[in-house]
This record gives sequence, C-alpha cells and structure tokens, in this order.
Amino acid sequence: MKRRYSFPVHLTGAAVARTGDEMAGPALVLAGLALTGSAADASLLLAGVTVSSVLGGPFLGSLLDRAERPGRLLAAALALYAAGLTAVLVGLGRLPFALTLAAAVLTGLLGPALSGGWTAQLRAVVRDDRLDRANALDAMTFGAAGLAGPALAGGTAEALGAPTAVVVSAALVALALPAAWALPARTDPTPKSPTRGGRPRPVPPGPAPSVPVPSGPLVGPAAGLAAGLRAVVRSPALARATLTSVVSCTAQGMLTACLALLGERVLGGAGRGAMLLSCAAVSALAANAVLARFPRAIAPDTLLWTGALLQAAAPAAAVPGHPTVLVAAAFVAGIGEGPQLTALFAVRHREAPERLRSQIFTTGAGLKITGFALGAVVAGPVAARSLTGALLLATGTAVLAALAFFAVPAARGRAAPA
Repeated sequence: MKRRYSFPVHLTGAAVARTGDEMAGPALVLAGLALTGSAADASLLLAGVTVSSVLGGPFLGSLLDRAERPGRLLAAALALYAAGLTAVLVGLGRLPFALTLAAAVLTGLLGPALSGGWTAQLRAVVRDDRLDRANALDAMTFGAAGLAGPALAGGTAEALGAPTAVVVSAALVALALPAAWALPARTDPTPKSPTRGGRPRPVPPGPAPSVPVPSGPLVGPAAGLAAGLRAVVRSPALARATLTSVVSCTAQGMLTACLALLGERVLGGAGRGAMLLSCAAVSALAANAVLARFPRAIAPDTLLWTGALLQAAAPAAAVPGHPTVLVAAAFVAGIGEGPQLTALFAVRHREAPERLRSQIFTTGAGLKITGFALGAVVAGPVAARSLTGALLLATGTAVLAALAFFAVPAARGRAAPA
C-alpha cells in the first residue's frame, strides 16, 4: 500500500487543509466583526473554534486508531469541519449569537484532524528509512500554512469581503478531501507469527512500545481513549514532549495576543502586527527546510527544549520596542517553533504504540491548540494594562516550557510489551 499512495499527494493535501485551517481563525474574526459589529463576539468565535480541540482530539484519535480505513474517517472530519465553518458564517447576524458560538465550538472539536490526525498517518505512507525526512517536510506544511493562511484571509477580506474569506477557508479544507480519502487502509499492527508452509513468518523488527498494547479485540472508544492518555503519561519521552510543546504553545498564544499592540506602538499600525506572524512563519519554514536536508543533525529531544528557549528570547527582545529588533525577534521565534514541531512529531512517531498512534497525535494537537487559546485569553487583558508585562509573561512561560522538559525524568529503559 505504501507504493500506491504518493507521499507528494499526502503532503499537498496536508498543506492545503492546514492553509484553510490557518485562514479560518482570522477570517472568522474579521467576519464576526463585520457582521455583528462586536469585537468581543469576534474574539469569542476564535476562542470557541480553538478551545474545544482538547475534547475532540482524544476521541477523534481513538476512532482513527480503530478505523480499518482511517483516510475515510479523516475525510469525513474534514468535510464536517468545512461545513461547520460555513454554518458559523450563515448564522452570523441571522441567528442568536449563542447558537453561532455553539456551532463554532462543535466545529473546533474536529480541528485536530487537520494537524495530528493527518500526521499520524504518515508512517503508513512512507518507508521507515524515509520517515525522518518526510516528518520534517510534513512539519514544513504548518509553516507554509501559517504564512499563507493569515495573508489569504486578510487579502480576501480586503478584496471580496470578510464573509468570502470564511468561504475560501472552508473550500481549501474541502479541497483536501480526495487526498485524505485515498490514504492506505490500515494493516494489522499487532505482531503475529502465523505459519506458512509449516514455517513461522518472521515478525518485522522495530522498537518495543513504551506501554503495553492490547493484543485482543479492539476495545470500545472510551476505553481506547483512556489507553491513549495512559500511553502519553506512562512514556517519559511522550510525556515531556507533550508537556513542553503545550506550554510552548501557551507562550505562543500570549505573544500573539500582543501583536496588535506591538504593531500599533512600534510599527505604526495595529494591522502591521500580522507581518510579524509572517516573519516567524518564514524562518520556521527555512529552519525546517534545513532539518529536512539534515534530519539527524540534532536529536529531536534536544530540539524540544532548545526551541522553547529560542521562543523565550523573542518576546523578551520585543520589550525595548525597537522596530528592527522586533522583526528580528519574530524571526527568532520562528526558528524555535519550526524545529520544535518537527522534533515533536519525530518523538511521537518513535514512541507511540501503533494501535494508539492517531489518538496520541490528535490528543497532543488538541492540547496544543487549547494551550494557545488559553495563552491568548490570559495575555490579552494583561497586554491592555501593560504590554511589557504581557511580553515578560510570554517569556517566562516559554522558559517554563524548557524547564518542563527536564522536570520529566528520562526513561531508563523501554517497557516490554505485554
């Protein structure tokens, strides 16, 4: 099956879907402001479509791990996500805002499908000897989407109106449906040694899972969900990678909440703060391109905590308020974010038990998205009173992410499979 499904198709589908996702947030904010006239309601839409990911991620991953054709389920999730964005747009200004916000929350439950759910299928698409490079290229799609999505949202809203930007974002997500639908069927991940002609068939070599993996009939969704969470908690490598990435994402949300004020006070216009996101996306893309060329130059575990420290340096450098330093700080943030994401995926591919792989990816994605949302919610009021205080809060949180990596002890050895 790996030879019948082209990795470039997988990569293109991921890039298109993630661009639509990155476009959706800014587009919803712009549409909410245009159609309701309330900045508070617009920000609530963004919070609604992001914060619910922590609930949807584990359950969606559990279903993907159980599905014989995970691509079909992934395609359904993408279709529902696109439909949800459209429903939110239709409801704005026509239905009570509470109903529209509820639609945004329900749509957000499917958000992890575009990130962790897609990446979890990577091992079924490429051979193990090409996984490191494929993983770096997959992480690059996040950088490309982070660069293109907000720019498309702003440009489309300016030229055709904010509601059209939401329509375009939903259409981009829908365009990825064929690539998701065509993903290979799942092969039985449970090691077996059935006889063929009286001789046992050898079991392919590979790393033993960090936690026992059930070998009997597939458990129900709730029990499978709990198994995935236990897999993260019981594996030191997965636990510290997840903790470090979530706290880092919280710091990213805090910095993002400061961008409008930074643009207004340092760059001459609140809208210019979005330029800093583009700078970070460009440097993240460039750093991951280097990693794709030399995928084993630095250990993934090292990239996790060093990436957090680089992200800590960025908001600290922005405190003095010099335009050149501020732009440079945005580039530094991207250099930390891009390789850290690649390293996170590499650790998950290395450590995740096969039958829980999708759930571990989507659970982590949901936690990260929710961490970002909470960081933005916390830093927003702080920035309104003291921009310097909010930037230092982001710096401290990113430093905490690096410390969190070392707070979880490294594994002394892998547990034997049950």
